[in-house]
Amino acid sequence: MPRLFTALEIPRNAAMSLSLLRGGLPGARWIDVENYHITLRFIGDVDWRTADEIIDRLDRIERPEFQLQLSGTGAFGSKKPHSVWAGVSIAPEMFALQAEIERICQRIGLPSDPRKFTPHVTLARLRSSRVEDVVEYLSGRGNFVTAPFTVSRFVLLSSRDSVGGGPYLTEEVFPLHEERSNLGNNEEHPASSVW
Repeated sequence: MPRLFTALEIPRNAAMSLSLLRGGLPGARWIDVENYHITLRFIGDVDWRTADEIIDRLDRIERPEFQLQLSGTGAFGSKKPHSVWAGVSIAPEMFALQAEIERICQRIGLPSDPRKFTPHVTLARLRSSRVEDVVEYLSGRGNFVTAPFTVSRFVLLSSRDSVGGGPYLTEEVFPLHEERSNLGNNEEHPASSVW
C-alpha cells in the first residue's frame, strides 16, 4: 500500500520561482519541480478500506478557495539541518482546511499528527550539509517571494517507498468552492447601485 498524504499543489509559475532557489548548497538533494507541494496531513500506510473511507470523508469537505503566497526560506534541524524549505503566507482558510482534515483522520481512528502544522514547500533534503553552508544559503535567499495564487483544490497524494521527495502520484482531487462576490449582485440589480 502506498503512503498517503493530503496536500496543496503549487501552480506552475510559483514552482518555476521555487526552482530558481535550487543549487548552491553542498550535500543537498533537490526536490524535482513537479513534486513541490504543501503537505496538509501525512496519513501514512493504510489499508484500502481505510483509504476508501478517508476519500469518502474528504469528498464531503465544503470549504472556499483561498489565496496563498510563498515567501522566505528556512531549514528544519537547527544543530543538524535535514531539509531546506520555502515558507507559506498565513491563510486562515488553509489552517481551517488542515484542521478539518486532521479531525476526519482522528474520527476514522488514525493517531493524531504529533507535529504542529507548519506549512512549507520542501526544496531539498540534506545529507551531511554543514550548518555554516545552510546559513549562508538561507541568508542569500531570505527575501524570496512569489506572486499570490488561488488555491482551488486539495489533493490526496501517494508516495512509494523512497527517502522522500517523490515521485508522487495524485490519487484523488477535492475541489474547493469559488467565493461568490457581492459584485455579481450589483450587476444583476443595477438599480441598487444608483446614488
